[in-house]
Parts: sequence; structure tokens; C-alpha cells
Amino acid sequence: MSKKLVTYFSASGVTAAAAKTLAEAANADLYEIRPAVPYTKADLNWMDKQSRSSVEMQNKTLRPAIADTDAAVAEYDVIFVGFPIWWYVAPTIINTFLEAYDFSGKTVVLFATSGGSGFGKTLDELKVSVSDTANLVEGKLLNGKLSREDLAAWADSFAR
Repeated sequence: MSKKLVTYFSASGVTAAAAKTLAEAANADLYEIRPAVPYTKADLNWMDKQSRSSVEMQNKTLRPAIADTDAAVAEYDVIFVGFPIWWYVAPTIINTFLEAYDFSGKTVVLFATSGGSGFGKTLDELKVSVSDTANLVEGKLLNGKLSREDLAAWADSFAR
């Protein structure tokens, strides 16, 4: 059986709740991706084109620093990476996280929460941040009520 890790970045708590439910259902360990400088409510105002999140999403080369790099990624076979969808893609802090570790030979399954959009170009935007030997998979949106049974079956489908 594969050893699984659920990692997540959550700005408002919605993705955190989905990640915790997934980790419990999948019998996986849990790791929070935290920014070195936490986002404020003003930073997350997508209506303000000068807000921190807007600027980061407009300039895809910006990589917000993460608070730590102590996720034991090497110990896991399957790593789930969760995040809110911002402007049809993952926040660039997810690129920072993926670039901080070696995911060679690992299965990296994306999951997201969103108020209305799908994954958009997320998979393409994140492929540049992992090695060619990482199996990066577009997973699913985990919005709304999540069935433990369905999540467990989905997570187990990535077992090697």
C-alpha cells in the first residue's frame, strides 16, 4: 500500500477543511503549506488589481516564500496537493512548494476548491515546477459536502 501525504495551502479555511477530510478518508498524513508572510484580507481582494494575490497571479514568476520546508516528501509515494483556484490557476505559492522538493518518481495529485471555476490551465502552470519523472495528475475539485467513502476510493485509486 502506498504511503500518502495530503498537503494544502488555504487562504480562508475552505481548502483546509477539504484537505483534512481527504487526509482522514485516505488514511494519509497532513501538511499545511504556509506562506512566510501570511495573506491578509486585503491581500486576497481579487477586485483590487494591486492586491498581493492579484499581483502574484499577474506575474507568474513571483514565488511567495513558504514558512518552512520540512515536509517529509521523500517518505511518501503519493502526495496530494490542495489549493484554492485563483484566476483559473493555482496560487503561485504552490509553485514555490513544488520547487522546494524533489518529486521525482512520485505521484502528485492536485485537488482544489473554487467558488466557480474549474482547474483551467493549472496542470500546465504547475508542470514546470516538478521534474519530468514526477507523475503530476489533475485531480478534482473538492467543493461542498465530501463523502468519506468516495474520497477514500478516489485516493486509493492512486495507490501503486
